[in-house]
Amino acid sequence: MINISPEAAAKLASLKKDEGKSAEAFLRVEVKKGGCSGLSYKMDFDLTPREGDKVFESNGQKVAVDPQSILYILGMTLEYSGGLNGKGFVFNNPNASKNCGCGSSFNV
Repeated sequence: MINISPEAAAKLASLKKDEGKSAEAFLRVEVKKGGCSGLSYKMDFDLTPREGDKVFESNGQKVAVDPQSILYILGMTLEYSGGLNGKGFVFNNPNASKNCGCGSSFNV
């Protein structure tokens, strides 16, 4: 399962509204090769699930993950921290053995 904290869910809803996305849009999370730790997260809004996607719902927001990426992020919680010292979206990934200082890349 992929979890979305209440704060991250509220921020996703706000971003969808700000970007003119429909309420049916969901978050797509992918893992790509790259970044200073070897793997990086990619997030975008999407309207159409792809074949093989795993779709989860948490705190009123849906998230889709492709079959390859799910192996790296199963059990992850997407959190959001705003404000002056906030980091934005934060991936709390129990599968990551090493994280980059910026928080956008990891290794397993």
